[in-house]
Amino acid sequence: MSEIINILIVGVGGQGTILASKVLAGVVQEKGHEVKIAEIHGMSQRGGSVFTQVRYGANIASPTIPQGEADIILAFEKLEALRWLSYLKKNGRILINDQRIDPMPVIMGTVEYPADALQIIQDKCQNVTMIDGVSEALKAGNIKSVNMVLLGVLSKFLDFDGDIWLKVMQETIPAKFIDVNLKAFEAGRKY
Repeated sequence: MSEIINILIVGVGGQGTILASKVLAGVVQEKGHEVKIAEIHGMSQRGGSVFTQVRYGANIASPTIPQGEADIILAFEKLEALRWLSYLKKNGRILINDQRIDPMPVIMGTVEYPADALQIIQDKCQNVTMIDGVSEALKAGNIKSVNMVLLGVLSKFLDFDGDIWLKVMQETIPAKFIDVNLKAFEAGRKY
């Protein structure tokens, strides 16, 4: 593989973005590709913005994705999708969990959550996929498995077999949570 693939995973603290990026990186490594990751946790314990940059291919010099170079943005929340939209390359794809989590300034009443966030994204990007991750996670058995639903959707746009994803998930996720997470991942693959 000579091409570098850039995937930006964005969300809010507590949504499982870091675990999703670890599974993705494990899948890439399992296939023998070079992979670099940059994680920024921010105020993750307080619901702040969290993002992970995953780059794979050959001869990757830096783990950070240049602005305008993300092939795919996987957004766990709508406002985070809007916040990071400038990183998406022309004709890139953005996968958005249809969930609203108010940041602290909105909770405190100092700013308003942009009601037109989704419209702004759709006006600037032609490859938008909306996902009802919460409903799918609840069907799988646990709302906290939204991250695996979203990872399942992402997996459909990448060239890695489903079996590799399942192997890496079993190696990465604690045994007591594996069943619900596998169900959530499969729900995302079928979404």
